[in-house]
Amino acid sequence: MATWKIDPSHSDVQFKVKHLMITTVTGQFAKFDATMETTGNDFSTANITFEADVDSISTQNAQRDQHLQAADFFEAATYPKLTFVSKEVKKVDDDNYKVTGDLTIKGNTRPVELNVEFGGEVVDPYGQTKAGFELSGKINRKDFGLTFHATTETGGLLLSDEVRLLASVQMVKQQ
Repeated sequence: MATWKIDPSHSDVQFKVKHLMITTVTGQFAKFDATMETTGNDFSTANITFEADVDSISTQNAQRDQHLQAADFFEAATYPKLTFVSKEVKKVDDDNYKVTGDLTIKGNTRPVELNVEFGGEVVDPYGQTKAGFELSGKINRKDFGLTFHATTETGGLLLSDEVRLLASVQMVKQQ
């Protein structure tokens, strides 16, 4: 078995949601951790765990970030972390995988499927083996108890229910 740890200084974890149904707001988590265990370097055998600190959320707007941490959204004081645990990894082709697993947000656990593109593997100047991955997927925020709803004066939606998940991840093989 090989164990891989995320390199947070060379990774990012983002989400995107439509605002007023005309633009997209991007948020990210500054504090997160992930571990991947594989049989050798066969990523189709991966068991993946991930967690993010909800209080590290950033949308580049302090007032919005505070609202996202409040009860209307993530309720960070009660549910300080969101987690993902993989259940299955399917190799689609040489560079692409489908990862299914359980995502838990605000105490609600639902299955999700993520598309994963393998970016390659390299030994860095310090002798560490690193592997890169781009992940994407979609969830319905209401499935996870993120049910805040508001409409504009004309009856339009303030936020979409669909949230796109995006991550660019560099994993470091542990010695």
